[in-house]
Amino acid sequence: MDIKLYDSAKKQKCDFVSLKDKQVRLYVCGPTVYDDAHLGHARSSIAFDLWRRVLIANGYEVCFVKNFTDIDDKIIKKVQDSHAINPQDTSDLYTRLESLTAHYIDSYLHDMDALGVLRPDLEPKATQSLQAIVNMIETLLQKGYAYKGENNDVYLSIAKDSRYGTLSNHNQDHTKSRVESAGDKLESKDFALWKGYKGEQDIGYESTLGKGRPGWHIECSAMIEQHLAYNDCEYAIDIHAGGADLLFPHHENEASQTRCATQRELAKYWLHNGFVNINGEKMSKSLGNSFFIKDALKVYHGEILRNYLLGTHYRLVLDFNEEDLLVSKKRLDKLYRLKKRIKPTLVCTPNAQSANDLSISWQQHANKANAQFISECLHALNDDLNISKALSVIEEMISNANERLDTNPKDTLLMQEIAHNLAIIELLLGIGTLDSTAYFQLGVDESTKQRIQTLIDERLEAKKQKNFDLADSIRNDLKALGIEIMDTPQGTMWEKQI
Repeated sequence: MDIKLYDSAKKQKCDFVSLKDKQVRLYVCGPTVYDDAHLGHARSSIAFDLWRRVLIANGYEVCFVKNFTDIDDKIIKKVQDSHAINPQDTSDLYTRLESLTAHYIDSYLHDMDALGVLRPDLEPKATQSLQAIVNMIETLLQKGYAYKGENNDVYLSIAKDSRYGTLSNHNQDHTKSRVESAGDKLESKDFALWKGYKGEQDIGYESTLGKGRPGWHIECSAMIEQHLAYNDCEYAIDIHAGGADLLFPHHENEASQTRCATQRELAKYWLHNGFVNINGEKMSKSLGNSFFIKDALKVYHGEILRNYLLGTHYRLVLDFNEEDLLVSKKRLDKLYRLKKRIKPTLVCTPNAQSANDLSISWQQHANKANAQFISECLHALNDDLNISKALSVIEEMISNANERLDTNPKDTLLMQEIAHNLAIIELLLGIGTLDSTAYFQLGVDESTKQRIQTLIDERLEAKKQKNFDLADSIRNDLKALGIEIMDTPQGTMWEKQI
């Protein structure tokens, strides 16, 4: 089945053709770990997790790498600020930096796990890739694309790259760097590959370039060359991805330095996800409207957040608001209502914790699910992740399944097919992973659950004693707690009311 994707370099939708048959090498720019992850990080991670799942469902072997930028001006400033707040900390700057970045890496991974994002095959850190970074910079110096400034600084001369700007369509006369122009640049538009050590309040690593640390852009190019790049293709990798805010200057600079160092293009395709807006503004810490994932998870289960963030096409701007989130939850409720109708013994639990698990589970369930349903889902998602179409296919399947179950409520073969269809949704979209009973009890703490069960037991005893007034009173007490009870052949079940 053909896959189409929107290539940011060509500015159009293209047919996807991998560089090597049924193999895909995909690199996503990861976070700079100086703070907790926000919904912008969540959006990007979920978008490219979905791309990875779709590629695997199409039979591709995907090697997926996402980096951590753990040395950066912002990180160093955070370390310095934290020491100013806590001057009793006598550990050196390097130890504090390692402790800070380790904390935020752990926090980020915890958030991604909660959102159902599969772990990458490799998660390299900049500080663990210094030799690869130095090697690429030395190559750029030897080939004349880079030059040394003062105090061991090294810059790339973008004037020597005739293709600079072709990725983002930025004119060279209007380029800008992440940091203000340094006085030792030949041209203000040149960007730093290596930043020389500035003194005891700075961080620097010994190298053949002199003591210093890498610039932001070179990190990704070097890590791609070290961990992911093909050795015998015209492009280093198949797909490079990240947020739309990275297209310029970060991805443009990555593409330039890789092109200059290796005489080949960095990626065959470039994918970018849209921004997340809150109150109509681009999410940014500088605007003071950042919405941390960890705070959202205190209110909503990770799968509910994932379902909401999936619902807007990955390239479009997503205007975050809780009203839309609750509307999207109602769609998810329908899926779990159907799951609840399936006999517990027939419910499928793929539990794909890794890409390899997903690949194996896909083959197992694809052979038993409805072939037309799978075909329609993939046809939609293969069209540059047409999520609206895919969700409409799923809604139609759910509606049709409920109608068939209404007519044949004990049809075991029908239930088996539905169960495998739901497993396909779980593997493709990463939703529907919970036990249906647990899903409808989300947001209720353990002490409240114990109180609910006590009231249910008291109601059951009242009914045995034919004290129906008391039983009705207890039902009303539960309703006041926001709990709806259902008497079933399996006993009294309860759900949290929306």
